[in-house]
Amino acid sequence: MSTTRRSLAACAGLLFGTLAACTHSAPAQAADQRPVSAFSQKATWTIPSVEQVREQAFEWLATAGVDDEPRALAEALWESAPVDGNAAHVLDLVGATLAAVDPRADELVTFCSRPHSKDELPEVAWLHDGQTPAFESNNLRLLVGRWLVQNRLYDEAGEQLSGLKTDQVVDPAALLFYQAVVEHRTLKRDEALASIARLLENEDDIPKRYASLARLMQADIEDLKEDSLDHIARRMEDIERRLDLGRSGPKVREVEDGVIASLDKLIDEMEKQQQAAAAAAAAARGQGGGSQPMPIQPLPDSMPMGGKGEGKVADKPIGNKSGWGDLPPRERQEALQQIGKEFPAHYRDMVEQYFRKLASESENPPE
Repeated sequence: MSTTRRSLAACAGLLFGTLAACTHSAPAQAADQRPVSAFSQKATWTIPSVEQVREQAFEWLATAGVDDEPRALAEALWESAPVDGNAAHVLDLVGATLAAVDPRADELVTFCSRPHSKDELPEVAWLHDGQTPAFESNNLRLLVGRWLVQNRLYDEAGEQLSGLKTDQVVDPAALLFYQAVVEHRTLKRDEALASIARLLENEDDIPKRYASLARLMQADIEDLKEDSLDHIARRMEDIERRLDLGRSGPKVREVEDGVIASLDKLIDEMEKQQQAAAAAAAAARGQGGGSQPMPIQPLPDSMPMGGKGEGKVADKPIGNKSGWGDLPPRERQEALQQIGKEFPAHYRDMVEQYFRKLASESENPPE
């Protein structure tokens, strides 16, 4: 594990801490710790003040047709809220406002207030039906997405956070941060780097933990190459995470098939590299020896030499009165079988002819 990844793991507790710990961090004060470019561009997004968010909430209450009692309860939530500066807990305040007047929002907000729950998330399809007011839908999607990230449900979080824009939610810094976390954990390198870059446009004003973890994620993923050993290892970790969460459906099998394909590709590349290195070493040895060694080939089967002679030689005494070829039939057959095993096929024919000739000469001795 690289130093960067160890650092990211060490800081994971900041990301997956309790909801209370995540909502009261001070803004980052790191402007003096990074280089300032004279050509730095203006940030493409801004963080609304608490007063601005309050106005949006009250406007929604006025157009939502809310009864007097729940509306009074929702407005009371804002009486103690600070009106100056940027409050990190503004998203939770909006969630409480929505929950005070909408039972469906109340169910979601109550559920997401319990960190690290293993229970199934309540129905959220109504957040995407196009009929729910944008103020309510967008901010609840961000609130639910945050909870899903904190519970390592990155695919589900991506579904809620995908498509949301910084000007559509009351906490754009949280949106960019959690989008970056999802993209980093699902190995979407380019998307993660883009989200991190946008988040750090307002580094002085975002929570310090966002800036610190964003820098770590950026350093961790910017050199990641697809189908590299590091990339494969991360996907294997993702499979382990999914199985640990009880996810064993088609998505997991798809990731597993991708890992196997990448491993096969990596093995093929390594084999080609080894073959190329072996060929280069062999060529170097040939040049150093002064001559290229001849390739070793198996010898061809032995063939009898041709000739024009009659093939007769002088008889020689070989120690057996009845002659060399006068073997008992059983022993002769065993000899032929042994010859057939150890020598080419044409040898057997030659030996059989030799035995037949000897047998014929024994029956008809020359005069």
